[in-house]
Amino acid sequence: MALIVLASASGSPGVSTTALGLTLNWHRPVLLVDADPTGSSAVFAGYFHGTQEPTGGLINLALSLREGTLADALPRETLLLDPEAPAERSAWFLPGIRAHEQAPSLLPLWDPLIEQLRALESNGQDVIVDAGRLGLAGWPQPLIAAADLTLLVTRNSLPALAGATSWAKTLRAQFAAVGGLSRLGVLLVDEDRRWPTVPTGARVRPYTARHIAKALQIPVVSSVDWEPEAAEVYSHGARKPRKFESSGLLRGYRASAAAIQSILAANQAALAPTNGGRA
Repeated sequence: MALIVLASASGSPGVSTTALGLTLNWHRPVLLVDADPTGSSAVFAGYFHGTQEPTGGLINLALSLREGTLADALPRETLLLDPEAPAERSAWFLPGIRAHEQAPSLLPLWDPLIEQLRALESNGQDVIVDAGRLGLAGWPQPLIAAADLTLLVTRNSLPALAGATSWAKTLRAQFAAVGGLSRLGVLLVDEDRRWPTVPTGARVRPYTARHIAKALQIPVVSSVDWEPEAAEVYSHGARKPRKFESSGLLRGYRASAAAIQSILAANQAALAPTNGGRA
């Protein structure tokens, strides 16, 4: 089982859409956890376009924790995202809070929830967490620290890069302190094709993955081409446009899933004991 957390430093880089896109294009059973402390459920309002009755989600789990029934409550609070997906790629959703005022009430839940999410290994499930914006009241810091891979999601413009720099430094220090820098990466939302031209007619180029990795001192794990029309299938529940399955957005999600799996496998291999103490 793998625990992957996506978070942003500032603005709206597309964390929720990217987390949902990764979930629906994952290679094995997976649970998407909405841990965004802002309380704006993009999945219910967007992907389900208001047709799915919300469960209590994390708030109900916080109540069950007080009653000592967290393990039993977790399956009841999850919803199937895509009923047509094959069982070997089933995608589930654990809803988050409905208002940002509820976020602090989740603080006692995070550590016990990590234990329950780890227990999903018995079902062969991975977990993807939408952690929203870093540093807000009630943010899921324990999930970020415990993740097998934490991805700082950013776009490749100068304002986005400037906004990500401070948090990149903080995350590097936190992960380095526990020898976990290999569990930290950047997922780039590439706006290259949407970039404007300046009055001289020259096209302004956004920063490349190499430049961003150098500036943030965190490796870029993967990049996703930002195609608004295709993204609205996930963010707004829009009808799939022509060639949706072959769009750059979906290719990016699938490539990102493969890149994440490769990093997880490499990290696991590095932690495995050697044979007889020999490499």
